Amino acid sequence: MNILFFLTPKQDVAYIYDDFTLRQALEKMEHHRYSSVPVLNRKGEYVGTMTEGDLLWNIKNQHLNLENAENIPVSVIRRKRDYLPVSVNTQMDELVAAAMTQNFIPVLDDKKSFIGLIKRNAIIQYCYDRSCGRAPVKAAAGAAERRPTV
Repeated sequence: MNILFFLTPKQDVAYIYDDFTLRQALEKMEHHRYSSVPVLNRKGEYVGTMTEGDLLWNIKNQHLNLENAENIPVSVIRRKRDYLPVSVNTQMDELVAAAMTQNFIPVLDDKKSFIGLIKRNAIIQYCYDRSCGRAPVKAAAGAAERRPTV
């Protein structure tokens, strides 16, 4: 199965740039109601994953308020861990293994540019449908229709 079938394309994904401020990151995550988002540089390359926890600990450790958060770039915020990206050529078993520890899997093209992500729920739906004997193509297509943006 081609993993691109599960891809939520970049234009449908909420992400932040590494030159965003802490406040911009907070506002974007709040607006979309996400607890983690991909971080890209201006070349479109995947830099890492920013979580609410990363932002919270930074605010706590630096004794920041919302005004000061406008002066802190995301690039200096320490991240606990980044979600490991995969290439477009990744096999399904590797994708399932990554989904066991990540809410989403960033997907990179051959030039290492971020092209989108695959959500854990799409992979679970695919695996569930296969275990029930349903056709994987129909199951994945149905999952694609139900996908909210990240």
